[in-house]
This record gives sequence, structure tokens and C-alpha cells, in this order.
Amino acid sequence: MRVVIAGGHGKIARLLEHHLAERGDTAVGLIRNPDQAPALRAASATPVVCDLEHADVTELAGHLDAADAVIFAAGAGPGSGVARKDTVDRAAAALLADAATRAGIHRYLLVSSMGVDDPPADGTDDVWAAYLRAKRAAEDDLRTRDLAWTVLRPGRLTDDAPTGRVTLTRHAGRGAISRADVAHVLAALLDTPHTAGATLELVGGSTPITDAVHAART
Repeated sequence: MRVVIAGGHGKIARLLEHHLAERGDTAVGLIRNPDQAPALRAASATPVVCDLEHADVTELAGHLDAADAVIFAAGAGPGSGVARKDTVDRAAAALLADAATRAGIHRYLLVSSMGVDDPPADGTDDVWAAYLRAKRAAEDDLRTRDLAWTVLRPGRLTDDAPTGRVTLTRHAGRGAISRADVAHVLAALLDTPHTAGATLELVGGSTPITDAVHAART
């Protein structure tokens, strides 16, 4: 399987790239900064420089050639302002969907966030509120498309070692999850077509990842 990952230098993305390579798949990571290329090669991924805030659909679709699936794991990141939450977390996700459609790729996984169903509470930091709105808008856009999409909403992310056991369901409740376990769940979702059309929340739990993914339903 050839998988193109937007946000290829992110922590989850690099863990996923390494995991995909270990199991014999090919990971391609889209990055904005060419200085990040060595880190992707160290994760056994092929780096491709493509600035999702400035690329057009034709350029991006060209980078998806021969891919079997795409994963949107990009984000504006710490220190970014309100405007970039929209241009990256929403608009770039939509651009990837446009490019996937043009390139004839049907499988699309979106890494979103828990907490996007409700409007931000009064007093919420403006940047965090913009992030939640952008993620919700990206989800809403994806649901309108003729793609085999799955939305994954992880809980609070940690850098803890993976446990291989999770809770994966439509309403998981608040909790934490290691980035490594998120990466392994994403890989398992790629192998599980029946999760297309599902929006799934993910936190640590007691169910082995393979079992949790196979039990997940729309």
C-alpha cells in the first residue's frame, strides 16, 4: 500500500511512517520545509516538499500519483495564530480531498480532535477556539464528499510508550492517548474498509487495537 500523509513531519505522522514501513507499506510525507526531509527519511518515508497553504489542486494531485490512500495529519501547530488554523486545519484538509478526488484516490483518513461537536465555551482562548472550529469545518466538508473517509478524533495526546490497547467508539469520553497508539490505529483503519463513513473518538483503553478497529462502526 502506498500512503500519502499530509503533515508528514508531525509526531504522529513520523510514527505512522515508521510503522507503515515496518509492515511493508510505502509512506510518502508531504512537508512544507525541505529541512525536514532527513527526519522523514529516518522514519523510512519518502519526503515530498509541498506547501499546502500555497499549492493548488493540480500540483497536489500530482504528488498523490499511484497512492492507495491519503491521511490528513497536518496542523498549523503551536505558536500559529487564528488565520493559520483556518488555512491549514480546514482549507488544507479540503484541498487534499479535492486532490484525492482528482487523482482517483478514494480512501481518506482525517485526524481531527475531540471536543469539536460543541461551540467553544465563553472565555475559550481565541486560537484554541479557531482550531476547534477549523477541525469541525474540515469534518463537515469531508462528509459531503464521495470518498471513503474516516474521521479519527484522538483525546489528549501524550508521548508515552504505546500500549496497543484503546477505546475506539463514536463517544469515548475524555481521556489521553499516546501518539504511538494513534499511529497504529490509523494504520489499522487503512486496512478496514467498513470504517468508511465513521467518526470515531480514541482514548486509551483495554481493547487490542486490531479488535477495536474491527468492532468500530459508523
